[in-house]
This record gives sequence, structure tokens and C-alpha cells, in this order.
Amino acid sequence: MKTQPINQTPTQRKSPIVSAIAPARVVRGFGILAEMGETIAQFGVRPLVVGGEASLVSLNDRLKPVFKAQSLEAKSISYRPDCSESTIEALQTAFDQHQADFVIATGGGKSLDAAKLIAFKRGCPIVTIPSCGATCAAWTALSNIYTDEGAFRYDVGLFRCPDLLILDYELVMTASPRTLIAGIGDAIAKWYEARVSSGTSTQTFVIAAVNQAKVLHDLLLEQSIEALANPGSDRWCEVVDATVLLAGVSGGIGGAQCRTVAAHAVHNGLTQLPESHGILHGEKVAFGILVQLRLEEMISGKATDDRFNLLTFYTAIGLPMTLADLGLGQVSDDALLEAAAFACKPGSDIHHLPFSVNPQQVFEAMKSTIVRN
Repeated sequence: MKTQPINQTPTQRKSPIVSAIAPARVVRGFGILAEMGETIAQFGVRPLVVGGEASLVSLNDRLKPVFKAQSLEAKSISYRPDCSESTIEALQTAFDQHQADFVIATGGGKSLDAAKLIAFKRGCPIVTIPSCGATCAAWTALSNIYTDEGAFRYDVGLFRCPDLLILDYELVMTASPRTLIAGIGDAIAKWYEARVSSGTSTQTFVIAAVNQAKVLHDLLLEQSIEALANPGSDRWCEVVDATVLLAGVSGGIGGAQCRTVAAHAVHNGLTQLPESHGILHGEKVAFGILVQLRLEEMISGKATDDRFNLLTFYTAIGLPMTLADLGLGQVSDDALLEAAAFACKPGSDIHHLPFSVNPQQVFEAMKSTIVRN
């Protein structure tokens, strides 16, 4: 029997599709940093260690004997004041002055993003060592840039994911439980956004990514309550794996067609409010999921079980459901409208929704996330 040719139009598959799917290597376990000396040393001898002030203390305490045993000359620097253009310039200067040959990154999303961008700009390897379960930034080929004050500006796509990701559960346990709760909120957004942005795609990788996002969503809804009640347990480790590792898989596999949508656009809008800067990324994104679902209801004219089910889940684990829960209950309507306008600006991810929205609608959705009718 003759093999039938694949039907293609002349424009199909002409351009290469490049995917940055995953770190080259992932190592995870309890207290494993002490065993990572030779693995880390393969990347160079003069690492620049980037993190937040608190995360650097925790990491340096664990890595100091490793650096000594491997004769590594490390220099540590904080990413403060934020993952901003001025910070990136300062980190590049520190990298050059230290004559660094690779980067080690620790902390939460912003410090990891800053360090990844430095490694990208200097064309060197990077090792990511997340100190909490708040985001999947240790996995991804993406950096988000903010102002010095913490207002979102733009993101930068990177050519590849980190060279090595070390997930030491012992280090993650030193972080506040609030960070893992925020990470759960950030991770479940993958499903609500990917199912919208992927449309009716028949591409293998996109289908796989959307289904992976659903698996992640279901796993977190089933396991998070027990995990949060038992830090350090097997179930807790599975949830950390989900927020730090698995959450990065959908974007890596699906690429541009598994984008962030309204949940992250609302996050970006809220960061324009000075009052929001003490709120964690995943907390704002979790609220943004409710806003996205509310927008879908407003356009369709009917409420959905999705939002009501999430409200029950949020109550159980302590994710914010309203502006007041975020600490933004006293922000003026004018300021909220400005945040909504930023969320709707040209090029915003909110325009990946299958319908048009305007700032007034986003404002109304933000004010009615727990409406029951």
C-alpha cells in the first residue's frame, strides 16, 4: 500500500517552530544542595549568585561549604529594588566586575527572572534554585520587567530554559506558607487561560499543553488542602512540584498558543496601583482568574459553576476573592479604572479572549467577583 502524502498548503511548515520547553536537567529532593557541588561546578568557577536579601542568606548558608569544596569564587547580589531595567543594568555591572562565568539564581519569581535575563544577556549558563513554591519562574524561558516601584512593564522571551534547576524541598520549607498558596493560584490559572488562548487548535503540542494544564488544575484542587495542612509531607512535595515544575510545562510545550489571558492581564493592571505592591504575584493572578470568569459570564449572560467552585476552593486555602481580600478595598474607582485600562491596553494578553472587552467591563468584573446571580 502506498503511503498517502500529508496534505499541506504551500505556506505550511515553512518557518521553523522553536520551543524552549524545559530546563536541561532537574534535580529534586530534601537537603540535596549539599550534594550538588560537582554538578554546579561543571558550569564554571566564578558564579554570580542573584536573589532576594532573605533568600540569599538561606542559600549562601547551604552553598558556602559547596563553594569551598569546589574552589568556586562566588559573589552574591540582591536583585533589589525590583526586576527593573535599572536592576538589570546593576546586575550586568556586577557580573562583569566579578568576571563571572555563570549565574546561580534563588528566591521567588522576580529574582529568578532578573537572573535569567542576566544569563541571557551575557550568554552564560544559569542554575535556578527556587526558595519557595510561589511561581514556575525557575523553569521558564521568560522574564517579566517592572518599574523600580513594582509596576509591570513588559516581558522578555528567552532562547532557552535554565541549564539546571535544583528543587530542594528543605529550602522551600523555609518560606512562608503564603508563598505556596500564591503559587497554587498562579498555577491553576494555566488551565483557565490555556483553554481560551488555544482556541480550536489541532496542533499536537498545543493539545498536549492544554491537557497538561487541566491535569495540573485537577491535581491542585484535589491535593492542595491536605498538602498545606502537612508541610514536608509527600503530598506537600507533590504540590510544590506542581507549582514550581509542572506549571512551567504547559507554556513550554504550547508556546505562543498557550498564552496568558485575562488573569495575568488583570495582574499586570493591578501592579500599576502602589497599594498592590505588597501582594504576591499568584494572589493577584488568582483574583484575575475570577475576573476572567466573571467577564465570560457577563458576555454570555449566565453564571458558571467554574467560578463558584473556585470560590469554595479559595475559601478553603486562603486565596483572595475580592479587592478587599487583596487589601485594595479602599482604592478609588478612578484608580481601579486606570488599572483596568492598563489591562486592556493594545497588545495586552486580555485580547486573547474570544470576545472584545473594554476597561469599564473589566472594572465591573473586578468589583463583582463573588456575585451570585
